[in-house]
Amino acid sequence: MNLKRLNGSTQFLALLGILSVIAAGCSSSSVTIAPTNVPTLTAAPGSYWPTEGWRTSTPEEQGMNSQKLAEMVTKIKERNMAIHSLLIIRNGYLVSETYFGSWKQDTVHETQSVGRSFTSALIGIAIDKGYIDGVDHRIVDFFPERTFANLDKHKEAMTLEDVLTMRSGLEGLAGDPAYQAMQNSPDWVKFLLDRRVVAPPGSLWNYCAGCSHLLTVILQKTTGINPRDFAEQYLFKPLGISGVKWMTDPAGIPYGAGGFGLTPRDMAKLGYLYLRNGQWAGRQIVSSDWVKKTTQRYAGIDEHFGYGYHWFTVTAMAGYAALGGGGQIILVIPGSDLVIVTTAKTEESIFDLITQYVLPAVQKSQ
Repeated sequence: MNLKRLNGSTQFLALLGILSVIAAGCSSSSVTIAPTNVPTLTAAPGSYWPTEGWRTSTPEEQGMNSQKLAEMVTKIKERNMAIHSLLIIRNGYLVSETYFGSWKQDTVHETQSVGRSFTSALIGIAIDKGYIDGVDHRIVDFFPERTFANLDKHKEAMTLEDVLTMRSGLEGLAGDPAYQAMQNSPDWVKFLLDRRVVAPPGSLWNYCAGCSHLLTVILQKTTGINPRDFAEQYLFKPLGISGVKWMTDPAGIPYGAGGFGLTPRDMAKLGYLYLRNGQWAGRQIVSSDWVKKTTQRYAGIDEHFGYGYHWFTVTAMAGYAALGGGGQIILVIPGSDLVIVTTAKTEESIFDLITQYVLPAVQKSQ
């Protein structure tokens, strides 16, 4: 599967640089693949939780081929790929962890658009707790005190689900000048909802990255809590994620499309939460129903990718992924009990590496 072959409908992926890197300076790396002569870990998936930290295991103990994973690290170094970190978790255990160049385990990395998948989780939690009545709620109804330009029957019909699935119908934000215009605006909500409608909501997938900011604004309006505090209480703290710094708009509302940094190990926790159907340490953090809805394909992008509720579906891998510009990836493959995390600055296909090395390393289900 060559995910670098992008047609016109998927130019955003090339633009974001999600799949790859132009390399520079990955001459040194730190890799951990545990030796094969340590005692076997027998705990079943979910019998421990990585709230305080990930437990490690050898690949072989978790049904993976360590030689194949080592070959992948060698290939990355030989090609001088600008990958900063690569983590592989199987059955809840960290079986391979590699940091390249100056990047370390505790280095916080900008997650780019991976952050919108965290925002999606927060919307699901708010629905679970009754703050929002459901994804069919019309966007304009969250803002009865406002008036917006270019208002027509299509903009009035736009729902929360339409925004979550990138089918809002609104004109997208393409390129740095458009983003800069939004960031220079004193009112990001007005900037977004004043945009022209270019298609009926729900009819066309159009990557309107900035539109995700509407979600955190809606969180604030419906919960009465700043989304940063809401996330801390209901998502970050339960998962053991701390020290998150989150970019805000002029009104002090965290940017719904991302804008925060995490360590790769903390990024992996969101993937593991979804892999475990929203459960964490005996608590249902987000409902299993939301996880199922989130990771379904609502819009087709091309033969490789679809789109759910701010998660990409990855057809050939039977998985789903949070993707951010430059190669920030949280990939979940439920059938193989895998979570794979990368941070990078790349234009080469990280997914090709996963296809060629990680998936063939899976020897058996555990």
